[in-house]
Amino acid sequence: MKLANLFKAAILAAGLTTLSGCGTMHAAGNLNDGAWDTFNQVWDKWVESEGDIADATMWEVKVDEGIELADVIDAINAVGINRNLKNVGELPLSEELKARGIESKTIHVMSFCNPETARKMVDFSPAMGGFLPCRVNIIEEEDGLHIYSMNMDMAIKMGKKMPPELKEATMAVRDTIWEMLQKGKTGEF
Repeated sequence: MKLANLFKAAILAAGLTTLSGCGTMHAAGNLNDGAWDTFNQVWDKWVESEGDIADATMWEVKVDEGIELADVIDAINAVGINRNLKNVGELPLSEELKARGIESKTIHVMSFCNPETARKMVDFSPAMGGFLPCRVNIIEEEDGLHIYSMNMDMAIKMGKKMPPELKEATMAVRDTIWEMLQKGKTGEF
């Protein structure tokens, strides 16, 4: 592990030396608290996954044994209702595939949004619209169901500093998505 940290430090030092004259230092100075820790988490997952950037940028939890898909969906929706995050759509993708005659393990895509926070985020950075709405995906793997969602700490902590009101609103969405994963894995309401 120490060798990996030394390697990261060497890459960072080389990068900072190379890029210090082109605005990189200014951009790095405009990051939120916790950016470096989040970067390290993403980097470590990227290395562990042998370069799978999708895996590195996602939160993932395994659903507890015996918990059915309907219970996972109900638990996730209950968190959204209780925390004012609107379910704006569901795509039971595996059911659609089966309707087309294609066998598929479970793939269930859920989309959530807080419209007021979404508007503020897009006003802050129009490119953030690419992350809207927040998605929570239930995927069946060999060992059972897993729940995936984007690691929202990347957008919050590794992005440019937000005004306090926007950061508070985005942290509320982040915490809600995290709670959805935790309650979804147990089927808890």
